[in-house]
Amino acid sequence: MTNYHVLEWRGFFGNRKLKIGELAVKSNVTKRTIDYYTNLGLLKVERSSSNYRYYDETSIERLHYIENCKEKGMSLVEIKKNIIDNHSEDIDLQELRLKIKNLESDVSEVIGKLNSLDQQEIKKNISKESFSLIQSLITLVK
Repeated sequence: MTNYHVLEWRGFFGNRKLKIGELAVKSNVTKRTIDYYTNLGLLKVERSSSNYRYYDETSIERLHYIENCKEKGMSLVEIKKNIIDNHSEDIDLQELRLKIKNLESDVSEVIGKLNSLDQQEIKKNISKESFSLIQSLITLVK
Protein backbone atom coordinates (compact mmCIF):
# COMPACT_ATOMS: atom_id res chain seq x y z
CA MET A 1 0.00 0.00 0.00
CA THR A 2 1.47 3.36 -0.99
CA ASN A 3 1.74 6.26 1.41
CA TYR A 4 -1.07 7.99 -0.47
CA HIS A 5 -3.42 5.07 0.09
CA VAL A 6 -2.52 4.97 3.78
CA LEU A 7 -3.29 8.69 4.01
CA GLU A 8 -6.50 8.11 2.10
CA TRP A 9 -7.63 5.39 4.55
CA ARG A 10 -6.65 7.32 7.64
CA GLY A 11 -7.86 10.56 6.17
CA PHE A 12 -5.86 13.72 5.95
CA PHE A 13 -4.24 15.00 9.12
CA GLY A 14 -4.75 11.83 11.14
CA ASN A 15 -8.51 11.38 10.83
CA ARG A 16 -9.37 7.70 10.65
CA LYS A 17 -11.86 6.58 8.03
CA LEU A 18 -14.96 4.64 9.05
CA LYS A 19 -16.91 2.06 7.09
CA ILE A 20 -20.61 2.79 6.80
CA GLY A 21 -21.49 0.23 9.49
CA GLU A 22 -19.02 1.75 11.95
CA LEU A 23 -20.38 5.23 11.21
CA ALA A 24 -23.95 4.02 11.73
CA VAL A 25 -23.10 2.55 15.15
CA LYS A 26 -21.07 5.57 16.32
CA SER A 27 -23.69 8.09 15.19
CA ASN A 28 -26.76 6.04 16.16
CA VAL A 29 -28.38 6.21 12.72
CA THR A 30 -29.10 3.48 10.19
CA LYS A 31 -26.94 2.64 7.19
CA ARG A 32 -29.95 3.45 5.04
CA THR A 33 -30.11 6.97 6.53
CA ILE A 34 -26.39 7.45 5.86
CA ASP A 35 -26.87 6.33 2.25
CA TYR A 36 -29.80 8.72 1.87
CA TYR A 37 -27.86 11.68 3.25
CA THR A 38 -24.86 10.76 1.10
CA ASN A 39 -27.03 10.68 -2.02
CA LEU A 40 -28.43 14.11 -1.11
CA GLY A 41 -24.88 15.47 -0.77
CA LEU A 42 -25.10 16.02 2.98
CA LEU A 43 -22.25 13.57 3.66
CA LYS A 44 -19.07 12.91 1.73
CA VAL A 45 -17.98 9.36 1.04
CA GLU A 46 -14.84 7.88 -0.45
CA ARG A 47 -14.83 4.51 -2.15
CA SER A 48 -11.91 2.12 -1.90
CA SER A 49 -10.65 0.09 -4.84
CA SER A 50 -12.73 -2.80 -3.47
CA ASN A 51 -15.79 -0.48 -3.42
CA TYR A 52 -16.02 -0.12 0.37
CA ARG A 53 -17.49 3.19 1.51
CA TYR A 54 -15.31 5.19 3.88
CA TYR A 55 -16.42 8.23 5.82
CA ASP A 56 -14.29 10.69 7.74
CA GLU A 57 -14.77 10.78 11.52
CA THR A 58 -16.15 14.31 11.15
CA SER A 59 -19.18 12.66 9.54
CA ILE A 60 -20.31 11.70 13.06
CA GLU A 61 -20.55 15.39 13.97
CA ARG A 62 -22.25 16.11 10.65
CA LEU A 63 -24.86 13.42 11.28
CA HIS A 64 -25.56 14.80 14.77
CA TYR A 65 -25.90 18.28 13.26
CA ILE A 66 -28.36 17.01 10.62
CA GLU A 67 -30.44 15.14 13.20
CA ASN A 68 -30.52 18.18 15.53
CA CYS A 69 -31.64 20.42 12.67
CA LYS A 70 -34.36 17.95 11.72
CA GLU A 71 -35.60 17.94 15.32
CA LYS A 72 -35.90 21.73 15.08
CA GLY A 73 -38.14 21.32 12.02
CA MET A 74 -35.65 22.21 9.31
CA SER A 75 -35.97 20.58 5.91
CA LEU A 76 -33.07 18.67 4.40
CA VAL A 77 -32.79 21.38 1.72
CA GLU A 78 -32.35 24.03 4.44
CA ILE A 79 -29.86 21.83 6.27
CA LYS A 80 -27.82 21.33 3.11
CA LYS A 81 -27.75 25.09 2.48
CA ASN A 82 -26.55 25.68 6.06
CA ILE A 83 -23.86 23.02 5.69
CA ILE A 84 -22.62 24.56 2.46
CA ASP A 85 -22.67 28.10 3.92
CA ASN A 86 -21.09 27.16 7.26
CA HIS A 87 -18.51 24.63 6.11
CA SER A 88 -17.06 26.27 3.01
CA GLU A 89 -14.31 27.73 5.21
CA ASP A 90 -13.49 24.23 6.50
CA ILE A 91 -12.89 23.06 2.94
CA ASP A 92 -10.53 25.98 2.35
CA LEU A 93 -8.66 25.13 5.56
CA GLN A 94 -8.30 21.50 4.51
CA GLU A 95 -6.89 22.55 1.15
CA LEU A 96 -4.50 24.93 2.88
CA ARG A 97 -3.36 22.21 5.30
CA LEU A 98 -2.76 19.87 2.37
CA LYS A 99 -0.66 22.51 0.61
CA ILE A 100 1.31 23.10 3.80
CA LYS A 101 1.91 19.37 4.18
CA ASN A 102 3.15 19.19 0.57
CA LEU A 103 5.37 22.19 1.18
CA GLU A 104 6.81 20.57 4.31
CA SER A 105 7.63 17.51 2.24
CA ASP A 106 9.36 19.66 -0.37
CA VAL A 107 11.29 21.54 2.32
CA SER A 108 12.47 18.28 3.86
CA GLU A 109 13.65 17.10 0.47
CA VAL A 110 15.50 20.34 -0.19
CA ILE A 111 17.19 20.34 3.20
CA GLY A 112 18.38 16.81 2.55
CA LYS A 113 19.87 17.81 -0.80
CA LEU A 114 21.08 21.31 0.03
CA ASN A 115 24.58 20.28 1.00
CA SER A 116 25.25 18.27 -2.13
CA LEU A 117 23.36 20.08 -4.89
CA ASP A 118 23.34 23.54 -6.38
CA GLN A 119 20.21 25.69 -6.75
CA GLN A 120 19.63 24.68 -10.39
CA GLU A 121 19.43 21.01 -9.44
CA ILE A 122 17.05 21.79 -6.57
CA LYS A 123 14.78 23.78 -8.90
CA LYS A 124 14.47 20.73 -11.15
CA ASN A 125 13.23 18.53 -8.28
CA ILE A 126 10.51 20.70 -6.70
CA SER A 127 7.66 22.90 -7.89
CA LYS A 128 8.32 26.56 -8.70
CA GLU A 129 5.80 27.62 -6.05
CA SER A 130 7.57 25.58 -3.39
CA PHE A 131 11.00 26.86 -4.43
CA SER A 132 9.81 30.48 -4.19
CA LEU A 133 8.34 29.84 -0.76
CA ILE A 134 11.53 28.13 0.38
CA GLN A 135 13.60 31.10 -0.77
CA SER A 136 11.27 33.42 1.16
CA LEU A 137 11.52 31.24 4.27
CA ILE A 138 15.30 31.16 4.07
CA THR A 139 15.34 34.95 3.75
CA LEU A 140 13.09 35.32 6.80
CA VAL A 141 15.21 32.92 8.84
CA LYS A 142 18.43 34.80 8.10
